[in-house]
Amino acid sequence: MNLSVFTRNIPPTNKVYQIEDLENWDHPGPSLAVLGHPIAHSLSPVIHNAALQEMGGEFKNWRYYAFDIPHEQLPEALVALHINNFVGINLTIPHKVEALDLVATIDPVAERMGAVNTLVKLEHGYHGKNTDGYGIETALQQDLGATIAGSDIIILGAGGASRATVVQCLESRCRKVWLGNRSVDRLEALVESIGGPNERLETFALGDPPSGRIPDDSILINATSLGLKPEDPAPADLQRLPQNLRVYDMIYNPPETALLAQARQLNYPAANGLSMLVHQAAKSLHYWTQATVPVQAMFAAIQAKS
Repeated sequence: MNLSVFTRNIPPTNKVYQIEDLENWDHPGPSLAVLGHPIAHSLSPVIHNAALQEMGGEFKNWRYYAFDIPHEQLPEALVALHINNFVGINLTIPHKVEALDLVATIDPVAERMGAVNTLVKLEHGYHGKNTDGYGIETALQQDLGATIAGSDIIILGAGGASRATVVQCLESRCRKVWLGNRSVDRLEALVESIGGPNERLETFALGDPPSGRIPDDSILINATSLGLKPEDPAPADLQRLPQNLRVYDMIYNPPETALLAQARQLNYPAANGLSMLVHQAAKSLHYWTQATVPVQAMFAAIQAKS
């Protein structure tokens, strides 16, 4: 049997596509995609296609692609993707918030997080979900042996990643969230966006942490962008915060940020965001396939790539 008959029309997964490519899309099986701008750096196609290959069977013809979609093209792109049988979509910068107004339905927790990163195909449009919260909670357990439930959580930053993390921690019954940021105005805006102040959420300026009130042995999560550049300083001085922290930095490239370096100097358990990336991706793939996802295949694919 000539297998090339069945594979010759499958677009390659190792390139970046544009919205124009959807005009003559010719993948014979279900398609998945990540949309962003820029997107060439994304590891999502690598880890998802590795998992799909491992899953085999009914998923052997599924493929995951990267599309560079500027924000003004997102509405048109979602329509074209739906027509072309893209059964699942991941969204990254700058689309997570804008897509809230473009989905047919939305998960209540994702709505509270103020962003969607996972779209599931319905008959008329897409259903929006957010797997970032699951990703961070699972990563904390895997890398640091840390459980959100009952813990004090220090979150640095007041952007979209921070909001999703705050909501996840509150949903998972943390004892309290201590939210720090340089801009107090942004802190106040974030708190208002998720329902206003309450006894389980307290804010502080990064330059003036609440001395003696945050318990030792808390979990610290960096949700800022400080660390993306090798020359970036740490978003906070760990020596001005409680002792014996467990430190998780959502940044995974570079693998060692200034924050993580300081944590290791203090002998604090610490980890970067690679595991969050994998676990949020695995949750998305489970939503699309309703099958058990081989998470280890995803980790192996990243290790082979690096």
